[in-house]
Amino acid sequence: MFTSDQHQLIDFGDGRRLERFGALMLDRPCPAADGVDRADPDAWRHADARFERSDNEEGRWLSERELPESWTVAHGSSRFELKRTPAGQLGVFPEQAGNWDWIAEQLNQSPRPAAVLNLFGYTGGSTLAAAAAGAEVVHVDAARNTIARARRNAELSGMSDAPIRWIAEDAVKFVKRELNRGNRYDAVILDPPSYGHGPRGEVWRFSKHLPRLLALCGRLTAGRRRFMLLTCHTPGYDPARLERMMIDALNDAEAGTITARPLGIRTAAGRELPCGVAVRWQHRV
Repeated sequence: MFTSDQHQLIDFGDGRRLERFGALMLDRPCPAADGVDRADPDAWRHADARFERSDNEEGRWLSERELPESWTVAHGSSRFELKRTPAGQLGVFPEQAGNWDWIAEQLNQSPRPAAVLNLFGYTGGSTLAAAAAGAEVVHVDAARNTIARARRNAELSGMSDAPIRWIAEDAVKFVKRELNRGNRYDAVILDPPSYGHGPRGEVWRFSKHLPRLLALCGRLTAGRRRFMLLTCHTPGYDPARLERMMIDALNDAEAGTITARPLGIRTAAGRELPCGVAVRWQHRV
């Protein structure tokens, strides 16, 4: 997990979340906090910036003082350059930190260097965790600007020369091509959006395309799979439903152990903000 000086959830409620990322405290919209009361109303007065969303899904950051254009936070040996974007994002999802720790644990137990495929790789948190644990990683994301940010994070983390391939491609197309080429992997990580587009306009819908992609990833790792990690932020998919999807796609649950549980972040007082679901398949020793 993040240490408290690098990231901390201060409070949430009334459809918003208040977090500290390094030196900055930020107030952002959060649908998961709708219908929930804030526990510490006074804390919100100390926010360095507040993001207000407009009708077109973008918006603007409001601040009473000049703030740095970018700054960094750390998780273990990984460094992330954060920026306040017009969509209200920063470049890191803190709820994934526990998964990064789990990825490192799985790879540290591997008897040989692993080949890891990270689909929908975003700014590289899982990629850096896997590379730091000695894996050879293929990082796939549809957005070239996002891959540029991931590569920047690798540089900041001292991993410029790590065995990472950076691929701007549609995830489904890439997996199909890898199967046709005879390439195989020991692990696959997936963090798919609810809806998105590939670099050539390919449409991704979680509800429609995920089962097929999971099945393809099962074939891509057949006979050598060490682990598979799926995270989901799409409403309507609870742990039980996603676990069933993973079992159906892999069709070899006896060879491994599957766990599915909610993702969340806790405040110092112990309140938990829901942030999705994580499904983990790991080889049964």
